[in-house]
Parts: sequence; C-alpha cells; structure tokens
Amino acid sequence: MRFQHVCVEAFACTLPPHIVTSEEIEERLAPVYERLHLPAGRLEMMTGIRERRFFDPGTLPGTISATTATRAVEQSGIDRSHFGALVHASVCRDQMEPATACGVHHRAGLPSDCSVFDLSNACLGLLNGMLLIASMIELGQIRAGVVVGTEIGRPLVEGTIDRLLADDSITRKEIKNEFASLTIGSGSAAIVLCDRGLSKTGTRLIGGTLRADTSSHELCAGGTENTDGDNRPRMNTDSEALLHAGVALARETWQATRNVLGWQNEDVDKVFTHQVGKAHRRLLLEQLQLREDLDFPTVEFLGNTGAVALPMAAALGIEQGHLKPDDRVALLGIGSGLNSVMLGLHWQPTV
Repeated sequence: MRFQHVCVEAFACTLPPHIVTSEEIEERLAPVYERLHLPAGRLEMMTGIRERRFFDPGTLPGTISATTATRAVEQSGIDRSHFGALVHASVCRDQMEPATACGVHHRAGLPSDCSVFDLSNACLGLLNGMLLIASMIELGQIRAGVVVGTEIGRPLVEGTIDRLLADDSITRKEIKNEFASLTIGSGSAAIVLCDRGLSKTGTRLIGGTLRADTSSHELCAGGTENTDGDNRPRMNTDSEALLHAGVALARETWQATRNVLGWQNEDVDKVFTHQVGKAHRRLLLEQLQLREDLDFPTVEFLGNTGAVALPMAAALGIEQGHLKPDDRVALLGIGSGLNSVMLGLHWQPTV
C-alpha cells in the first residue's frame, strides 16, 4: 500500500483518572496466591506492568470517545465541514446497535454527509480504521476523517479477580492463562487524517503492509459468558504461544513493509509499537532488529490498552517531544487473530 495524497494531522488521547497498581490487584488475590503458593510481585515480574488506569465504574466507551475525537478534530485545525468519515474502532462499544460511532459523531458535531460506523478487529482496530480512511482520501471520496476508540478495562480485570477468588479448583497451570486479563488497562485515542491540500503539518502517511496468520486465531479469545449470571467480559490467553506467533508474524510484516516503503532499518528514526507487556516489547524489537530507544514505552504505567495502545503511545510521545522534524516513523501494529498492520510516516512539525 502506497499513499500519495494522505497526511496524518493529529493524534490525541484521554487518560483515565484512576490508577490501579499490580500490587493492589495481588493484594485482592491474596487468598489465591496463598493457596497456590505464588510469590507476591509475580504479576509485575511477568509483565513489567506496575500499574494501569481505569475510568469511573459504568463509563461508556462512546462518552469518552466523543471527548477524544473532538480534541483530535480541534487539534487538527480542520473545519468540521471537511470531515467525511468517523470510524469507532476499539474492542469496547456502548451496545451492539446502533453503532457507537453514531453517538460519537453526534457529540463531536461532525456533518451529516459523513460515513459513520464501527469497526472491530481486536487490538488492531484503530490502525485498520486509519487504513480505511486513508484509502477513502486517496480515492478522492473524502477530504478528512477521524478514527477513534476507547477501551474500558475495569470490568474484565475486576471480573477476572472475582472469578479467581470464587474458584477453589483452579491450578497453577490454569491460572497462567488468566494473567493476561489482569494486565488490561483503559484509555482512549483518536487519529485525524486528511488530504494534502488541507494539511497544516505536511506529515505524510507513506504506506505500509498487512499480514494475517489466522491459524493462531484461538490463542487469545474473549467475550461474555452468561451461564453464571456474570455479564462482565472474559478472556483466555495462551500468552507464551501468542508471544512467539505474534513476533513471527511481525517479522514477516516488517520485511514486507520495508520493501514497500523502500526503507532499511537504519532509515527508521522512531517507532510506536502495540504494547502488551515488557517482554513482548523487548522481543519484538529484538527480532525486528530495531533499537529499544527508538520506541516510546507506555505499558509499564498504562498496561495493555488494546486497540488504543499504539495511538495512545504516539499521542503521548508527540506531546513529550519523542519525534523530531523529518523523522521516519514506523507504526508496528499487531492484534489477536492474528493480524498485523505496519505503516510508515514522514513526520513534520506543526506549522
């Protein structure tokens, strides 16, 4: 995929107000840890995550997404009349129908001749949304669009804790597949794209590639089970198998991306990765032969925030001066399924 007419105008994010440490989660799980003889500090040791953030109980994703999308649109400086698409692309949604994007579109005050829909693809949703909007711009169908999402991790984490406390039969081997659920955090991110004629930054989306390994689609599965009356989401993850399958797919995708962009590793100035844990991030960069200092780590204090993890890291990294004018920036996305999207940007400062 190569783009000639697409610019990335803004990354924005909203951080939840409530911080929950891994130590606090383990304190709640003390009876389980004692029964299974698990050492305290295991969760942070295994994942590198010392804390994650949550919104208030009962918060709907669309409410936060509207705030984040509005911030991104205003940050871009593009008149709302030019926006032809709004895509809501996180795992979490307000309801099955109508699309969560509808409420976000209404609150953000975008025009009526705007495509409005939800898109779901695990942790890759916002990058898939970027590609859809970029393709619409490249084809001349729209002049600008925004992709947004909000992940609400509290119900999954608290539901997992309650279930582990209630299950006296769970073993040390079985609990391994539950630890990934305890890494989940909350957050919100939005990305605005536009055609070059509207751009005030000149930051071009150059192109990228995508790859799929659907033979690994059962390694991480989530949903809602109603058999015990608990409607909170559940997730079961074979973390070790997922780690190695994901990194293998990432290697293949990165090689193809470099070929499309005409880049070598030494041409890459900065990267933003999908972050699920410290070991995953380290192994990914090692296997792609990219230096760790090129990345902007957030997983230690945000946890795994699903589809918004990479764009949140980008928004925070930009805010904190991680990018410099003329940087070549790689977005290294991956999600369960397995799917991978990797994109290249030529970063320019805001005029």
